[in-house]
Amino acid sequence: MAIDDPIHGMPDGTLKLIEVMRRLRDSETGCPWDIEQDFASIAPFTIEEAYEVADAIARESWDDLEGELGDLLLQVVYHSQMGSEDGHFDLASVTRRICAKMISRHPHVFGSDSRDKTAGEQSRDWETAKAAERTALGETRTLDGVALGLPALLRAMKLQGRLAAVGFDWEDSRPVLDKVAEEIAELNEAFSVAADGIDEEFGDLLFSLVNLARHWGVDPEAALRHANAKVERRFASVEDRLAATGRSPAEATPAEMDSLWEDIKLEERAQPAQPRDGT
Repeated sequence: MAIDDPIHGMPDGTLKLIEVMRRLRDSETGCPWDIEQDFASIAPFTIEEAYEVADAIARESWDDLEGELGDLLLQVVYHSQMGSEDGHFDLASVTRRICAKMISRHPHVFGSDSRDKTAGEQSRDWETAKAAERTALGETRTLDGVALGLPALLRAMKLQGRLAAVGFDWEDSRPVLDKVAEEIAELNEAFSVAADGIDEEFGDLLFSLVNLARHWGVDPEAALRHANAKVERRFASVEDRLAATGRSPAEATPAEMDSLWEDIKLEERAQPAQPRDGT
């Protein structure tokens, strides 16, 4: 690209981003990699960028968030450009559609409905509107329309939320705890007899744990991210303490590493509570 290319003189903003993407996808002068992509090949990047946005928010890293939001916006523009090339939609139609949806679902802001409602009441109104939209699309069953591509933990939460909305739910968490215990017993039984159903029983246990998280107001995805980060942090400390003796984990016994791990746990628990570090 020539240094005096007009795109360098365009003011920063959405229009410039649209033009950048159009140029990247140009069949004659664009980037060969970008030209080869399609919706399916770009989708994993879209999901990854959404998670990186969530990570920046959890870490309260606002400079990183600015960059990650740009990366996520690029994904929207990328899909819109491909949609335009195929004659399906473009960024203008995408934005028109989401604007119409937001206006329709907020009659207390954009219409004549009263704003004198609690957040919970407004959430119920939102779900009622979504249900009406699903019915209009021919999705008449309770669990129709829950996206298959969602991460499994999130999809389990949404399925359970739909079921709870029609009354198929426990009134409190005690029976859910009992269900978790039941699923653990069934998993243990399947393991003990080397049954083929171990995968199924493990899935049932995970589903029950997500249900328990929902009843307790816990985000299971965030909880697991926190657990992952805790393991990373503690094992890094194990490695540091081994390195201080001139050794690596490969040169230590499992018992030694476990002892160091327990020491680190006790030290962490003795410290004042700290905000979660992006987990």
